[in-house]
Amino acid sequence: MKTFIQDPKEFWSGAIFAAFGLAAVAIGQDYPVGTAGRMGPGYFPIALGAILGLIGLVSIARSLLRPGEALERFAFKEAALILSGVLLFGLLVRGAGLAVAIPVMVLLSARASAGFRLKSTLPLAAAATLFCVLIFVAGLGLPMPVLGSWFGG
Repeated sequence: MKTFIQDPKEFWSGAIFAAFGLAAVAIGQDYPVGTAGRMGPGYFPIALGAILGLIGLVSIARSLLRPGEALERFAFKEAALILSGVLLFGLLVRGAGLAVAIPVMVLLSARASAGFRLKSTLPLAAAATLFCVLIFVAGLGLPMPVLGSWFGG
């Protein structure tokens, strides 16, 4: 059955962009916006949400005009692994610290790849941890524990 959507991948990615953009604009309405010269806390989410929504609408329009690839199966296992990595990072970062939370996130998220190899992922996890500690803790001075309270940090 032929539909009017020529490129389903472009259509659904545009729909996701538009939905997140609309959500950001809606949430930003609860905060004072201010002006371009004196921005309030609602200015950035509304501006970013509007831009994201426009990108979504352009993608949806393009999907109706240009042919593209059909959708393949949705990768539920892979999406669950990546989402689990991000959620575990959020749960671990305070108690265990960056030195534990980042490698857990990287290793679990990398496991979603068909080309996952522990031997090549371990150096990536170590490098990402070192990079984040140097940039966010040492460089920017963010109050994030390298080793959290679970380890006496």
